[in-house]
Amino acid sequence: MRPHALVVAGLALVHAGPGAAWLPAVRRLLPSLAGEGDPGHVALTFDDGPDPRSTPLFLDELDRLGCRATFFVLGEMLDRHPELGRSIARAGHEVAVHGWRHDNALVTRPGRVAAEMGRAARLVAAVTGARPSWYRPPYGVLSAEALVAARWHGLRPVLWTAWGEDWTRRATPGSVLRTLEPGLRGGATLLLHDCDHTSAPGSWRSALGALAGVVARCRAAGLRVGPLGAHGVGVPGGGARPHRLPASATFYLRPEA
Repeated sequence: MRPHALVVAGLALVHAGPGAAWLPAVRRLLPSLAGEGDPGHVALTFDDGPDPRSTPLFLDELDRLGCRATFFVLGEMLDRHPELGRSIARAGHEVAVHGWRHDNALVTRPGRVAAEMGRAARLVAAVTGARPSWYRPPYGVLSAEALVAARWHGLRPVLWTAWGEDWTRRATPGSVLRTLEPGLRGGATLLLHDCDHTSAPGSWRSALGALAGVVARCRAAGLRVGPLGAHGVGVPGGGARPHRLPASATFYLRPEA
């Protein structure tokens, strides 16, 4: 192989290498990235919202269950529905960054992931008054650029240890619960979706219908259920706290990438 081809191949490997964390076997080798936390706690997380058709129903159900969660929002959705983002925060939930659009970082032009991550983080801060602490890449696919950008914007990347496969047309509350059940253990980070923005139409109903069963099974096992900020990811016996900003904040403090 010619030297320039070796250089190109090396750069491609550096760029795409972090994407391997999407694979369950790789995530098991990276417990902090997977979201392993307090063995007495389960982190409940939702992706892709906020959506006025479905997210309020999740907020109502979480309130009924007396449970808090982390919502990984897309900037384009929060930009359309900022009042819903404020409702999520007022209800005591964490609002985290899922990017601006649901694009795969490995096939996005250079610089776009970093810029849009910063744009989304600033919007979360402006809407909720709290600087976001967490970043989950769309599809769970990281790139070298995404990792560097997350560090620059003060975000901690986190994926999941178990998901409910609630994004498909065939998903039902029962199938979501069965899929999650092997992963309902202390220290787990669960991934569900509070809307169908990037999923099969109406698929969010499967996650909503499974939610009470998920929380009940965790509590029956003596596990607390809550947001990532109370999960102690990578901090034995502790938990990350979001940096608070004044409610009137209208910008994110770090510069555009």
